[in-house]
Amino acid sequence: MKTFLTTLILLLLVSSGTMAQSKKERADEIKRLQRATEVFREIMRTPDKGIPGDLLDRAECVAIVPGLKKGGLGIGGRYGKGVVMCRRPNKQWSAPSFLTVEGGSFGLQIGFQQIDVVMLIMNRKGMERLVGDKFTVGADASAAAGPVGRSTSAETNVRLDAEILTYSRAKGLFAGVTINGAVVKQDKDDNRDFYGKEMDARAILFEGTVPMPQEARPLAAALSRESPKKQ
Repeated sequence: MKTFLTTLILLLLVSSGTMAQSKKERADEIKRLQRATEVFREIMRTPDKGIPGDLLDRAECVAIVPGLKKGGLGIGGRYGKGVVMCRRPNKQWSAPSFLTVEGGSFGLQIGFQQIDVVMLIMNRKGMERLVGDKFTVGADASAAAGPVGRSTSAETNVRLDAEILTYSRAKGLFAGVTINGAVVKQDKDDNRDFYGKEMDARAILFEGTVPMPQEARPLAAALSRESPKKQ
């Protein structure tokens, strides 16, 4: 009996430690969701200087990388972690999938130490790139600097043929910029930590089998510009 109780206590201690580690790891993804929500809301708070609403309504997926940093500590180029959501057939947003962005030339803002990046994935071809292991912006997927303002215009139509429209914000300045050469990868480790098991981006974003986590509802609401209760 004593041996049984000792074994049971050890199992409980191991289980408790595993749960605590899991919660700590998941906290990083939750903070990223919160920061991505803040970034997007701040960008859209000024319609004349944000992403055109009609363009956002046409986007199949939206990826946000808050605080992408210029290389340091042995990392060349730029590096950042972000999150992406895609529209389901019912027009509601999918659960979030996590990603990383590495390297690339970020237009005129290359001198800044830290920027926020937003990518609109505009068609199915771009979506397929998104759920692969990785792709290079501008090489594997056509990309262009996205227009800014209340609505798109005839002058920007040429850019709407791109698979991905890209934006960045640094020190309060938000603009469409090219990020050619940036490598976008699925972050399978972060997806595992957040969902508690191995999760593929395709299953999360396309198949509709992953329910919307409570922690992601504010971001879904921000993207839809409606109440989180509707998600």
